[in-house]
Amino acid sequence: MKTLKDVISLKFKTSESEGVIFHGEGQQGDYITLELKKAKLVLNLNLGSNQLGSIYGHTSMMTGSLLDDHHWHSIIIERHGRNINLTLDRHMQHFRTNGEFDYLDLDYEITFGGMPFSGKPSSNSRKNFKGCMESINYNGNNITDLARRKKLEPSNVGNLSFSCVEPHTVPVFFNATSYLEVPGRPSQDLFSVSFLFRTWNPSGLLLFSNFADDLGNVEIDINEGKVSVHINVTQVKKNRIDISS
Repeated sequence: MKTLKDVISLKFKTSESEGVIFHGEGQQGDYITLELKKAKLVLNLNLGSNQLGSIYGHTSMMTGSLLDDHHWHSIIIERHGRNINLTLDRHMQHFRTNGEFDYLDLDYEITFGGMPFSGKPSSNSRKNFKGCMESINYNGNNITDLARRKKLEPSNVGNLSFSCVEPHTVPVFFNATSYLEVPGRPSQDLFSVSFLFRTWNPSGLLLFSNFADDLGNVEIDINEGKVSVHINVTQVKKNRIDISS
């Protein structure tokens, strides 16, 4: 396919921060890749470069954050030559691609949810998308419907299920006065805790625990948007350790 205009739209939701949403490439060096990186949306596009190096077509655009929240997000990519509109959840950004070429020349298949292993270092290091997509539309073709009716050649690789499985995590919501208290383990030498959290509040207490035998305590809090760990130990000279991130 050699196109001057492209319109690509889809919706996705995932709890993974990395993954290729779709990818296409051509023999002349053209490519388009939409992927999640560190829970942000990244569009990489190249309409062509020359071997002399005087025309460099690679263009990268990043938008959004915290897109691994397992909520539905909508994407629309509209391209007319070198002019690109990238819309994420109704927030549109406009940019122009580098280089001098207007056509996207894709010789091979387009893949959704991952990219085929091409032997290039870029394909080996990228993770496949893990999550749900719906309403995939590529230049007027309803990809989701065609895949469901097995009208695509070649067809899917691996297992596709046409339903969206909810994750097995159980979230807990805390208001200003609620907290969760669990029994400690006084005979353990190791203190270990891990959790995920989301909040709009810039400050708040995340965790507090006293050590056994009055040896001190540990506290994890958010202060003005930064997470801090405070460890108080009663039996040593430097009795307070503060770690901020």
